Amino acid sequence: MKRQGYSLAVVVTGLLVASLVAFFATANSGQRPVPAAPRAASVPTPLIDDRLLQSARQLFTAADTADEQEIGRDQLRLADHELDLAFATALRQAEAVIPPSSGPLQQLTARIARLKARMQAYDNRIGQLTKEASGDSSEELAVLKGQRALDEDELEDAQGDLARQGGDRRAVLERALQQREAIQQQPRPQAKPVAADNDATLLHQARLWVDLKNRDRQILAARDQAVATAAALLKEHEALEAQPVQTPAGPANQTANVTQAAIARLKQLSDRQKTLSEYDKRIQDSRQLADGYGRWSRLVEDRRGRALHSLLGSVAAVLAIVLAGLLIGRAIGHGFRQADRRRLHQLRTVATLAVQLTGLLLVLLIVFGPPTQMTTIIGLATAGLTVALKDFIVAFFGWFVLLGRNGLQVGDWVEIEGVGGEVIEIGLLKTILLEVGNWAAIGHPTGRRVAFLNSFAIEGHFFNFSTVGQWLWDQIQVTLPATGDPYRIADQIASLVARETEAEVRQAEQDWQRVTAQYGVREFSAKPAVELRPSAGGLDIVVRYITRAPQRSEVKSRLFQLIVNLFREPASAAKA
Repeated sequence: MKRQGYSLAVVVTGLLVASLVAFFATANSGQRPVPAAPRAASVPTPLIDDRLLQSARQLFTAADTADEQEIGRDQLRLADHELDLAFATALRQAEAVIPPSSGPLQQLTARIARLKARMQAYDNRIGQLTKEASGDSSEELAVLKGQRALDEDELEDAQGDLARQGGDRRAVLERALQQREAIQQQPRPQAKPVAADNDATLLHQARLWVDLKNRDRQILAARDQAVATAAALLKEHEALEAQPVQTPAGPANQTANVTQAAIARLKQLSDRQKTLSEYDKRIQDSRQLADGYGRWSRLVEDRRGRALHSLLGSVAAVLAIVLAGLLIGRAIGHGFRQADRRRLHQLRTVATLAVQLTGLLLVLLIVFGPPTQMTTIIGLATAGLTVALKDFIVAFFGWFVLLGRNGLQVGDWVEIEGVGGEVIEIGLLKTILLEVGNWAAIGHPTGRRVAFLNSFAIEGHFFNFSTVGQWLWDQIQVTLPATGDPYRIADQIASLVARETEAEVRQAEQDWQRVTAQYGVREFSAKPAVELRPSAGGLDIVVRYITRAPQRSEVKSRLFQLIVNLFREPASAAKA
């Protein structure tokens, strides 16, 4: 493994150790005290503050375990009861408000009182005439009913004017109460299906940890809201308890009636005690809401700790798989380094690829889990990728062809698409050659690396000169001197080449016999062949012989040297 490989292994090992330490450190996590409530602050009071109920409903819809849903139902019940008490208190206080003694509101109030009194008189008279049921009373009864309908419309208009100008708070509260009762008739918010925390996918664990963190923040905010509401209600309770009871004064032109004053005082005392009792109950409900949110927060924090523990375990498993893949790859490289690199290069590549794909599959299973109902998506994605990556897919399958029995090996001398050279690498998608010169010439490397997509193994063709013993035919061409018998010289050269290549001829014929026997092809002869050709300078002798590709240049040089010595021998004999 190179230095970068060692550095990567060290980094992965460090991360694995850190994740394991955090994993064991969080084994008992999730228990923490509920933070103290902030100092009570003044809470803005709208017409009827229903924020406690809204918060309880929002949190109940987010609860996804049986324990959380049980706490959420209790919170809904308490918040609903507190809001009912708030409406009752507000309606009683609105009824006890003394109307103004002058101004437009006093005129509207007096007008409404007159209309109500007149309508009451109409109702009494209509009831009396209905009992008499005489012919003369029918006309009067119709007139009274028409007049009452007119007064009823006028009363409704006057009450609307008074409510619009803020003088009839009770009417506004009654409409708000009607809206609340209509909402209560609707189905209650449904809780989520109970979720399982034992999902082993890293993605689910990370999402659950983030969701629980946000939920805990909302629960604590609702808890602080309940604490602040309880503090504000306590202040209102103390302020109301400290107020003296004042008996409203009667009309200025009448003598005070002691009995009526006593009755009014008793009514005020009764309303006050009811309001104080309702404040006590609302304070108790708010405090119980705060306690419930505290238990809920501890429950969520406990789940969050377990989710973090599981998340760290999954991260440690991923890092362990990556580290194991690096170490196994290192072991594979070290083991095959001691063997024949040319013959076992493909096996090393396949083993390394298998380890990497297995590690990737295990990591994907940890992160995403086993595949479920995604057949359609996978099918469409596969079809699109097949069209877009057609060349790469064909090249990938061509790699398997090259690794087969009749494929290529590192070190083979081949010719692919007219380019000859030695195979130096067979990758998943590309085969790389070290290019050599013209095969008919010496064939020395040019120094250029030529890469081909492996699709040539399926869509094209290639020539392998190293399938059996790396045998190939080579030739030398010699121009005969003007003097001498050409046939004798040709026989001498043929004998010389046959003698020098005798061992190669015998080995090549044995190798070819093993190959051709299984296909029923006739046997080949590897003996040298000599041919005389006329040329401008006389006659040329062309000798074809068998040789191994790696020793091609060496054999050709040795044969040329022997032929030159053969030509020199007659000249030396003539001089002697």
